[in-house]
Amino acid sequence: MSEKAFQIFLVRHGEPAAHWGEERNPGLSERGREQASVASEHILELLDGGTRIVSSPLLRARQTAEPLATALDADIEIDDAFREIPAPTDLTGRPEWIKKFMQQTWETQPDFLLAWRARACEQLFKLHSCTVVFTHFMVLNAIVGRLGGRKETVCFIPDNASITQLQRAGDTLEVVQLGHQMPTVIN
Repeated sequence: MSEKAFQIFLVRHGEPAAHWGEERNPGLSERGREQASVASEHILELLDGGTRIVSSPLLRARQTAEPLATALDADIEIDDAFREIPAPTDLTGRPEWIKKFMQQTWETQPDFLLAWRARACEQLFKLHSCTVVFTHFMVLNAIVGRLGGRKETVCFIPDNASITQLQRAGDTLEVVQLGHQMPTVIN
């Protein structure tokens, strides 16, 4: 008997209070909190009950998950597999590194980044029911790119608090709809 198809929603965190390279683990700005509330309201319209909430351990992702967790009276499960990309540099060097990385392809990346990408994708196959995952720009690109067989490290520009919808049926995982995009960089 095959497993029933279910939805996985990948939500990029809301706008952070500090940009990438300014602070190691910023929370949300006031605008980011508003975005999180709007995303929660939208997701609630798409759910049909029995939903898990999973988040990156980083504060901006957890704070984005809070309105939905409150609305569903559910716990937020923390999963390190959905943490933002590990930069091989100190905090001040991160902006320069990510700009270069975003113009590259996966085939040129070191093993630790390929393992990070694989772990995020593989973790989705461990889910067995409707789940909302609160995560980050590069995690979204790693997953969507791998599912689509894309070589470039950035294949779309998910807006803060945008919702990318996947469907899993047995061993198949596919992108149903990309989240809202905008011309932005990681923040």
